[in-house]
Amino acid sequence: MLAALTGLGLSTAAGLNAYIPLLVVGLLANFTNVVRLPHDYAWLTNGWVLAIIGVLLVAEMVLDKVPVVDHVNDMIQTAVRPAAGGVAFSATQAASQLDHSTWMAHNPWVSWVLGIGVALAVHVMKATARPVVNVSTAGVGAPVVSTMEDAGSLGMSLVAVFFPVLVVVGLVVLAVPAWWAFRLLRRRRARKMASRLPQPS
Repeated sequence: MLAALTGLGLSTAAGLNAYIPLLVVGLLANFTNVVRLPHDYAWLTNGWVLAIIGVLLVAEMVLDKVPVVDHVNDMIQTAVRPAAGGVAFSATQAASQLDHSTWMAHNPWVSWVLGIGVALAVHVMKATARPVVNVSTAGVGAPVVSTMEDAGSLGMSLVAVFFPVLVVVGLVVLAVPAWWAFRLLRRRRARKMASRLPQPS
């Protein structure tokens, strides 16, 4: 069960920022014994791979804090973040260890599907909420929210690896701003619909 929570936490983190959980997993696997990667994922510990992920992370952190540009970046990341979620979930052997299930161990594609699905769901919420935040704050909120998302991704990645039992708590914490953004989006849509209705003469 703990392995499943680790995979869930890392794929959630990937939905916020594709590169942070990959970098965390790669660095920990490379320099510590905390994370043990399957042979097929040994490339995550390669110095060049880690350097490339680091460069992509810096670019992502910069672009995601610029209004309008962040929306374009989210469109590009629609493919990247779910893929990163699948890698993170699979690389940490969450599927093979899930309740010591033989079926899961012999069907590694399930971990990819779970990781992709979780990361995609988080990404969709993030990408949907960001334009609302930008409009409602005249763009001022973009860097603030982006920094919070980066911090959330890093925090969730570390919790998933070191304290997987707390992943559920982390999900609840992340759900609060998601719920707020959803309410804001509904209010905005309601105002738009009301403005389109014919006004009484």
